[in-house]
Amino acid sequence: MKIAISGKGGVGKTTLAALLAGTLESKGRGVIALDADPDANLAAALGIPADEPITPLSEMRDLIAERTLSKDAYGGYFKLNPRVDDIPEKYARRIGHIRLLVLGGVAKGGAGCICPATALLKALLVHLVLGRDEAVIMDMEAGIEHLGRATAQSMDAMILVVDEGPWSIQTAHRAAKLAGDIGLKRLFAVANRVTESTDLDGIARSLGSIPLIGQLPYDKRLAAGVLQIANGGVQAAEGLTRCLRAAEEILSQLESRV
Repeated sequence: MKIAISGKGGVGKTTLAALLAGTLESKGRGVIALDADPDANLAAALGIPADEPITPLSEMRDLIAERTLSKDAYGGYFKLNPRVDDIPEKYARRIGHIRLLVLGGVAKGGAGCICPATALLKALLVHLVLGRDEAVIMDMEAGIEHLGRATAQSMDAMILVVDEGPWSIQTAHRAAKLAGDIGLKRLFAVANRVTESTDLDGIARSLGSIPLIGQLPYDKRLAAGVLQIANGGVQAAEGLTRCLRAAEEILSQLESRV
């Protein structure tokens, strides 16, 4: 499955991305976890220690120059179709069956720019979605800037993470409209930080035509990381097994709908 995860900043996109990746990994499935949020936190959520920093691909100037035949990562003449098929094997951080790639942001050029760095990232996304068999879990920022039309139309689904706050619902509706504009039609929502007092029916009504397919329980321990590395693989961090079970149910709902 190829799944994009979006929503308002701070609503829990990275938490869900890590839980879904961990769920697939526990089933022995190959997973490519893409951190496409400039405020990159997916590595920490997957259990990678803070003293093992990962360089975003957009900052690998030598790689960008080599693959795009450019002299500068952000300008000049360059190839629009650089080779990217070996990047997951050479540059991903492996955690069990999960390969983590941190895309990073483009520091210059403005919105919608075409430069060597963006050319490499866009080519990589197309390759991962269209050219590989592994599951792809993509943790995105609130917008959908990383998704081109061809890539979006080939994604199995986008999950919009929401909570009871009205701003997260508004962000979900904006993201849904943008996704629809580029052909990504299979949109679903997941409620995060759910407690006994959470009005799930109210959230479902406010989402309108966006189906609410699952929920994640509130647990303050999630802030310290979702998974932990153990024996070469990953498992739920201490006390968070119920969160993985919730992610398994969300994944089951997705598989039955796409």
